Amino acid sequence: MKKIFNRILAAGLLSIGAMGMVTSCDYLDQKPENLKTSDMIWETRTDAESYLYNIYGYIWLSTDDPVVFGFADESSCVFSNTNVRKMVEGNWGPSNTLGDNKWNAAYRGIQKALIFEENIDRVPEGVLSSDLKIQYKAESRFLRGWFYWNILRLYGPFVIFDKPVEQDEDFNKYVRRPFEECVEYVCGLMESTLGELPEVWTSTAYLGRPTKGAALAVISQVRLLAASELWNGNPRFKDFKNKDGELLAPQTKDNEKWRIAAEAAEDVIDLGIYHLYRNTESGDRTFDPYLSFRDLFMSGNHAEVIFATHKSGDWQWGYDKRCNPKNGGYSMQNATQNIVDAFLTRDGLDINDDENYTEAGFAKEDDPAEYGKVRNEINRGYRKGESNMYANREPRFYASVHYNGRPALSAITVDDRNYFSSDKNKDGFGRAEYYYSGSSGAGTQMTDFTGYNVAKKVSTSSSIRNDQAVYRPFIHIRYAEILLNYMEAMNEYNPEDSKIISYFNEIRDRAGIPKIMATYPQDLGDKDKMREWILRERQIELAFEGDRFWTLARRLLYEKEENRKIYRMNVLADDQGQGFAFEGFYERKILQTRYWDNKMYLYPIYQTEIDRGRGLVQNPGW
Repeated sequence: MKKIFNRILAAGLLSIGAMGMVTSCDYLDQKPENLKTSDMIWETRTDAESYLYNIYGYIWLSTDDPVVFGFADESSCVFSNTNVRKMVEGNWGPSNTLGDNKWNAAYRGIQKALIFEENIDRVPEGVLSSDLKIQYKAESRFLRGWFYWNILRLYGPFVIFDKPVEQDEDFNKYVRRPFEECVEYVCGLMESTLGELPEVWTSTAYLGRPTKGAALAVISQVRLLAASELWNGNPRFKDFKNKDGELLAPQTKDNEKWRIAAEAAEDVIDLGIYHLYRNTESGDRTFDPYLSFRDLFMSGNHAEVIFATHKSGDWQWGYDKRCNPKNGGYSMQNATQNIVDAFLTRDGLDINDDENYTEAGFAKEDDPAEYGKVRNEINRGYRKGESNMYANREPRFYASVHYNGRPALSAITVDDRNYFSSDKNKDGFGRAEYYYSGSSGAGTQMTDFTGYNVAKKVSTSSSIRNDQAVYRPFIHIRYAEILLNYMEAMNEYNPEDSKIISYFNEIRDRAGIPKIMATYPQDLGDKDKMREWILRERQIELAFEGDRFWTLARRLLYEKEENRKIYRMNVLADDQGQGFAFEGFYERKILQTRYWDNKMYLYPIYQTEIDRGRGLVQNPGW
């Protein structure tokens, strides 16, 4: 690591554009002029603030990596030569991390933050007030905690730096600290900001900067990880030690950690400033669960957002491009049949428990619920002629999954929509042709296609045909996740706790489906049954947001074959020109059984990082 940190110190203010791994934000991407000396940076408010904003650029977005893109069972990447496909085939390791060296990127951000905190008081008082210096140092500590948190959940125990490294530093003395010490360190950094970060920012111009709630939310995430099976007395880590024999993973299971995790989530809830977004907040007269769930990702200016990154111009375009069907899109980020089957019916039931659910034939009428009709006639619930597999499903399904026959999302005009259709299907709706001979079918050299794309977070105001995508923030943490954190943790500690059901009902009410007590009353208070339902709710509510990647890891669920067998529709069956009328498309087929080795619960540290500091030990199995 010496080489990495020396480079940072020598460069002073290294341009974000050269980092490769990092991203920048509109108002957070300003940098002091590269020719200025280190001393000059701390003479003006503009340069000092630009240094802080530069640190924000080290927050990575998970839009292009395995966290959301084809590693967990909810999604698959259609292109076989991509990094994530190599990973699920087991073709990666310390000498080949496929360009995904987040350890390196995070420590760059940490070192920059430490340099900022050590120097910000040098700015003259008349140039930058003491109050602002205190606030800015709190923001920097939050960012350090954020970077450490991301290292912790991806790699496990980390090396702690409390001050900027010197160029002549002996890096061999730096070793990874035990997991529990790392947990307390991250939580301590976040706690140190609570009296200095605001509960809310007074202007939307500050979107992307942390609040007290964001710091508490990170603590909630850290405590939930610490309570889960991966790190709570996992015997597989019994030999995970530093070179001097210091044990890096706790070997004693402690059920109290679930209580601590539940309390950490409740600290966020008790602030009383967050709630689940509803479309009526945006001017609609009546509540619409489909619009509520879809539109919450289109803005950062509502009370469900706890922490988001404000960045426009590129990730939105790339996301819309790969999630929309050909023509215009890439049909690249595919939902799997696994997640389609996980979504509930409109009665709040598992598809296998709902006697009204059928996969035979096609819907004989448009969705009578008319979800989304207040906005337009195109992008809403199911339509006449779509498979009954997709009829009468819960509203979140339509906001999350794009299936055969569903209108293209990022198409504004009739001409835009017709662009996605074959000549025989041009009717102004732009129905996606995922059957074999369709314009987005497997017959267009997409043999690994699942028959689905991701719809969640895709904008209906973009025009992908014209390569135009509208702005929206990247949401890292939202309130629904905190409610789910409480439910999951308290169920493990005290399944009789009434708030579990209360918070469950909040989420289901916004989702537009019956309460859990009405659908599965026999399971209430049963720890094992409720664990299944709570994890299922996480899978549905947080689909395609990255949570499934982390949840399967921390609960040791990747090794279960059911989570590695990936299903799709019968996309390779030639429809013989039947198109949307081809019923043989709607048959489940195995896409792949993904490779798994338990060492994959932690990412390998890139070998060059191990070589730079001889005190650094590799993760188990790598």
